Amino acid sequence: MTAAGSAMLWRMLGGIYVDWGRLKTIFIIAFLILDIFLLTQLMNKQKDYKLEVKTDVSLEENLNNAGIDYSNIPKDPVRDQYMSANTKMFTDKEVEKLKDQDPTIVDGTIIYSELRHPVKVEENINIQELEQFVKHAVLFGDRYSFGQYDKEAGTITFYQTYKEKLLFKNRSAHLVFKVDKNMEIHSYEQTMLEMFEPISEREEVLPAIRAVEAIYRNSLMKPDSKVVRAELGYYTVVNMEASQVLTPTWHVVIEHDGERESMLVNAFEGQIIQESKGNGKTVME
Repeated sequence: MTAAGSAMLWRMLGGIYVDWGRLKTIFIIAFLILDIFLLTQLMNKQKDYKLEVKTDVSLEENLNNAGIDYSNIPKDPVRDQYMSANTKMFTDKEVEKLKDQDPTIVDGTIIYSELRHPVKVEENINIQELEQFVKHAVLFGDRYSFGQYDKEAGTITFYQTYKEKLLFKNRSAHLVFKVDKNMEIHSYEQTMLEMFEPISEREEVLPAIRAVEAIYRNSLMKPDSKVVRAELGYYTVVNMEASQVLTPTWHVVIEHDGERESMLVNAFEGQIIQESKGNGKTVME
């Protein structure tokens, strides 16, 4: 190799060496920036966690200062998911199984049945006795649980359950008994959902304290109130003729001066769905 060629090769190698040195410096700086970024993210998460804990403590302090008793609410984390269900179409073969009744199927989705022997109920509704009657006298009776007694309307309502969770305020999944002035049941109406399917992944729902918080922050809970119960069920968010979409929902019963209010709170979003006031028995009393 000539002297000129050797000089050219040396300059090329030297250039590569210089470029590699610069590249190493760039890598070091880049990794340093990445480390700083990740550390910052971790610190922010820790701050958020501390802020969330402080917020919970502040909420509990506010509830305690207001004299609100929430000791009955569940505290364990719960995972759930959105569900879909179809409206059940009743068949003549199914209603033929009903004894001492004269049932009629309306539009395929409703059973209206007249009882040949009226059922006497007490002024102070005995839920256990009614549940036994429903279990043995109604189609799929073991899939329904007591919902509410509306004294003014003269109705006793049972709601369908799914995996032991009530389908709150669902007109497509209920039993409604009409109670006359003599406290006798002569007839009932039945609707039902079937083919329940999950349509989302299971994820942790908002804890019950968050449902109480939503009610409190919306000024729907008076001082010196008591949270009688908070229980998870489902509420319809999309209602079509043949199917529904159900979301996990907290049902919260609050008592103040002997009067009870029943409220529903979306267990994923924390929104209050509805509230109803009454002196009669309500869900889960």
